[in-house]
Amino acid sequence: MRKVRVALGEESYDILIGYGLEKELQSFVQGAGFSKQAMLVTDSNVGPLYGEKVRAILEAGGLHVTVVTIPAGESSKCLSVAEKLYTRAIELGLDRKSPIFALGGGVVGDLAGFIAATYMRGVPFVQLPTSLLAQVDSSVGGKVAVNHALGKNLIGAFYQPKGVFMDLSMMESLPKREIATGLGEIIKYGIIYDADFFAYLEQHADAVLALEREAAVHMIARSCEIKAAVVSKDEKESGLRRILNFGHTMAHAIEKETGYIRYNHGEAVAIGMIGAADISARLGMVSADDVARVEALVARMQLPTKAEGCTVDAMYRDIFHDKKTINGKVNWVLMQGIGKVTCRNDVPEDIVREAMAARIGK
Repeated sequence: MRKVRVALGEESYDILIGYGLEKELQSFVQGAGFSKQAMLVTDSNVGPLYGEKVRAILEAGGLHVTVVTIPAGESSKCLSVAEKLYTRAIELGLDRKSPIFALGGGVVGDLAGFIAATYMRGVPFVQLPTSLLAQVDSSVGGKVAVNHALGKNLIGAFYQPKGVFMDLSMMESLPKREIATGLGEIIKYGIIYDADFFAYLEQHADAVLALEREAAVHMIARSCEIKAAVVSKDEKESGLRRILNFGHTMAHAIEKETGYIRYNHGEAVAIGMIGAADISARLGMVSADDVARVEALVARMQLPTKAEGCTVDAMYRDIFHDKKTINGKVNWVLMQGIGKVTCRNDVPEDIVREAMAARIGK
């Protein structure tokens, strides 16, 4: 087991990563000072596999737990589903110390976290991420949100969990595509922060893809360490934390143009990272070799390198609805090399369009 501390003063918490964390979770619940009534939010994929098992662990810790299941998929991350969860919380009599647990992937975590942040102006929140993507991305750092028809994650808050428990045995039921999508975000951490970690992924690609235990624990823990280090220095995304958005500006446009159906988040980020690397090279910030390494590792991890079903004009319009766009200027996270990035808002339109065109498949 590995433990990663997210140091945020009074909002600090631990991330536990390992196989079989029942005792740790039960002990945490017993000492947390929660009210007895609790809500466990999960989805129609994860709930039938792990819902009752986790409910039993939490109840052994002294809680009375109601499992609430939402339909699996990005479409559930919306205000209409949020309203149903608010209604259920009120019906159950949840009070200000009643915990809400999120058991599932990023959609469940973002939605349940948004409910926890806003119900009674904030109730305790615990993340139990089951997908590789959620473990290394959305469950760490305290961003919670729902989508709007005009854009992704536009309605949300910064709200830190009380703890994060990553039982990697739950990943054994993940489809291969879901493993690959998590690897998209994992590659990102090497690009933005740690050249040695990027090289580790290149050198241990087979073990990583097979989720061999040692490789799985290391890559998840290192990803969490990097994100925790960034979030600890910039919780509210006023500066450094923006580097975590590497690849995401183009990715969000790809997701929107394909209806959030054709590509899942990590796949879109993978394409977006190559696009951002391409922009960096066109601006003379990195070499063609660096771009080639990024594209090669993305492909090696069985992720797409080009997006189908998109047009340059539509994608270019979309980036101006991105949260990182301020006063009409798009804040791009761009490479200065493997392991180092910077933010720029002066990228010429023609360069963005050329990079987008190069990422569109037939």
